[in-house]
Amino acid sequence: MAAPRTPPRARERLRAPATGNDQIHSWTLVTNQAVESAWRVVGGSLMLAVGFLTATLCYFRRLHLCLGHWLKWWIGYLQRKFKRNLSVEAEVDLLSYCAREWKGDTPRAKLMRKAYEELFWRHHIKCVRQVKRDNYDALRSVLFQIFSQGLSFPSWMKEKDIVKLPEKLLFSQGCNWIQQYSFGPEKYTGSNVYGKLRKCVELLKTQWTEFSGIKDYHQRGTRCNVLFSDAMLEYKLYEALKFIMLYHVTEVYEQMKANKIIPRLFRLLFSRETSTDPLSFMMNHLNSVGDTCGLEQIDMFILGYSLEVKIKVFRLFKFNSRDFTVCYPEEPLREWPEISLLTENDHHYHIPVF
Repeated sequence: MAAPRTPPRARERLRAPATGNDQIHSWTLVTNQAVESAWRVVGGSLMLAVGFLTATLCYFRRLHLCLGHWLKWWIGYLQRKFKRNLSVEAEVDLLSYCAREWKGDTPRAKLMRKAYEELFWRHHIKCVRQVKRDNYDALRSVLFQIFSQGLSFPSWMKEKDIVKLPEKLLFSQGCNWIQQYSFGPEKYTGSNVYGKLRKCVELLKTQWTEFSGIKDYHQRGTRCNVLFSDAMLEYKLYEALKFIMLYHVTEVYEQMKANKIIPRLFRLLFSRETSTDPLSFMMNHLNSVGDTCGLEQIDMFILGYSLEVKIKVFRLFKFNSRDFTVCYPEEPLREWPEISLLTENDHHYHIPVF
């Protein structure tokens, strides 16, 4: 039996809702596709922009770091270039310096603090000038005070032209061994040693004359700051002092050979196996000064004797003993001017300020 057929109008009414749903689905699909396409375009552009921004930030960060390092290096270079490298520093409070340098409860720290308090209260030393630590610091400490105090030439320098002393040792006394003289770390020897020594001694004479002629204390201090920030000039001055010491050792040795009375400290010097004569003294002791070692105690005697100054040294590591204060030389021949040093170990020296 055949099924009943639906009338045409009824079939059209049934298809009408399906057609509307298809249209809605089509529009939704188109809209979604448009949105997705737009998001892909916008998202790609956005990711590209974010990536570009990130790369830019990283670049500027690296640039900032590089500029920072470069600027720091340049500032340091300019500071090193134009800042005075003073080998004798400005005055600082004595007890503050002690508190900074000697902390803790070790026996040595306690001893040093007591020694500095002794200097402050009993010897009325209120400040200290730190001196550059090298193998010239004893010579530096002595010469700085001679110049800053405006001391005059030793009496023997007023009678002799010290610039001619190198040639005098060679031609008058036949000391051709002086060609083995060594200029500290330079290790210079040779036939031109006389010309080099002459220039050093001439510089010492010129500078000493200028400083002794300045009457104003502050002006001498300013000139000292300039001089003691020039390493090359300092080096020549210290080598001149070494030669002055050698000259005096040679002079006294000639007096001893002539059976003349000589100071006791020189007899002690010549009694040592390493300094029986001026040549051995130069080779075994003086040539090393400024290079591998500084002045020994007997060298300090010779320095004081040669410059006609009484060098008073406070040896802090000898606190509460008879050797706490020593003088070089112990008994000056005349009323020589006095300069003071302080040391914590007999190797490095600083300048006390009363």
